[in-house]
Amino acid sequence: MSDYLLLLHETPGHFAQMSPARIQATIERYMAWTRQLAERGQLVSAEKLADDGGRHLRRGAGAPLVSDGPYTEAKDVIGGFYVIRAESLEQAEAICAGCPHLDFGWIELRAIEALVAA
Repeated sequence: MSDYLLLLHETPGHFAQMSPARIQATIERYMAWTRQLAERGQLVSAEKLADDGGRHLRRGAGAPLVSDGPYTEAKDVIGGFYVIRAESLEQAEAICAGCPHLDFGWIELRAIEALVAA
């Protein structure tokens, strides 16, 4: 079994345009999908990222340069992530196919390589 990272990309402000009832229905879809992953032993972790955009850090002249995260004019931002466990990349793709996020954005699927041997 291998772990895979699902980065949930979305257009900034997309969810802000939804009615409260539609937002609640969307949250319930994500929660149901997450519960299914957990019940099948495929969920390692999942989190929604804060909407504030975070910070970008780059090295400049020997010291980190810090700037605000994605701005509203950005094409897309990462709104959250899942770490799942699957037998293969193909199984991870099949798991992603059921993710409700595909109705709102796109998913970047990445295999996770262990930094140290277990």
